[in-house]
Amino acid sequence: MAQEQGNTRKVAIYRYDPTVGGDGHYDHYDLHIEDETNTTILDVLLRIQREQDSTLAFRYACRVNMCGSCAVVINGREGLACKTNVSDFAESKDLTIRPLNHFPVVKDLVVDMGPFFEKYEECLPFFEPRDMSEEPAIIRPDSIERRAIGFSTECIACGCCVSSCTMVNYHDGYAGPAPLNRAFTLLLDSRDALYEERLDRVLQSCYNCRTEFNCTEVCPKEISCTRSIKFIQRLAIKEPFRAKAKSKAEAAASAPAHGENVAAEPCAAHASGEAGQCGCDENLDTGRRNFLAKVTVGLGAVSALTVGGVLASTFVGQSLDKKEPVWVPAGKLGDLKEGDVTTVNLRYVENVGFYNQERVKPVMIYRNQEEDKVVVYDSRCTHLGCSVHWDARQKLFLCACHGGAFELDGSVKAGPPPRPLATLEHRVENGNILIAMV
Repeated sequence: MAQEQGNTRKVAIYRYDPTVGGDGHYDHYDLHIEDETNTTILDVLLRIQREQDSTLAFRYACRVNMCGSCAVVINGREGLACKTNVSDFAESKDLTIRPLNHFPVVKDLVVDMGPFFEKYEECLPFFEPRDMSEEPAIIRPDSIERRAIGFSTECIACGCCVSSCTMVNYHDGYAGPAPLNRAFTLLLDSRDALYEERLDRVLQSCYNCRTEFNCTEVCPKEISCTRSIKFIQRLAIKEPFRAKAKSKAEAAASAPAHGENVAAEPCAAHASGEAGQCGCDENLDTGRRNFLAKVTVGLGAVSALTVGGVLASTFVGQSLDKKEPVWVPAGKLGDLKEGDVTTVNLRYVENVGFYNQERVKPVMIYRNQEEDKVVVYDSRCTHLGCSVHWDARQKLFLCACHGGAFELDGSVKAGPPPRPLATLEHRVENGNILIAMV
């Protein structure tokens, strides 16, 4: 008698009908899944919609972790339905799927992203060139500015970070992690001409962050919005001095031209002989008081800058420093199939400032027996960072997003990738492969 393969999951899905209103409710489904390692939450939703309840509403588009439209809350944690595998949860555990927090629900799992993009727009998310040029800008990947921005430009605006942030619930004017992350990438871009305007827009919002790291934990693109916000807060430390310099410049611009006589007319009190009651004498008397006040403010500002600098260095400085690689074990060399590519998920802890974050990163290891060497490829496509997988039949690394293809040696075979696959440093110790993760 053949034994049934797979596992039956109990799935609870939030339902909301706008024609009925109310608080909504959960509907429960049983779904048999043969291979949970190859079944995503999006597959679960599609099957339930096709096989059990055609009225179920949810949003999706690319299916490859690029568009961000399928973001939902799965067992209490935000994620993309197309990226989250059923096997990520224990076999005995039920699945609960509900819409993102802090977003108006349109129907079932579909939310209104309008308020999110309004906040995005308030932060001036577009690039305004400081200098017009017909030639494309040349940006060295190893430049300090580009390295500091890092992967922050890969935000797909899925809303997971905003949903996970409790401060969004308490501050109506808070822009939220994703818009601030976008502002961070432009504030750090020396080519952008809107530094002053953009900083004015986001300065107040960055104070609403309470460093919970929820946004960093749930981001499907592994972007640390917390780091981005802390960078803006570091800029905010300099803001009082910037504002003062700005006011001085405006005063100088409005001052009378050199040689113009503005003191020709005495004040009314002087004209009437009541010099002791006029504002001119009071200004003279308060000169010492003003001097002491300015000294006090200056000392306070220096103290604030010192303390703030220490705090900012703690939050941001360490994350911008060049870090030592973490050597992560990837299994035994003898277990790798000769002449073939093996995909391994590396699990390790990355230190971001004072925060330790667990990472899961797939890498592809090619063992070339003839040349007695091992090559470890980064699984990110060099086009837009999508995940690349090895196709054993075609003997190619393929990217499902835009059709990129790479040869076994990592060179570009087809599609839009501008350069070969990146390789990762590795070493072999006592028969074990160790890969350097930075």
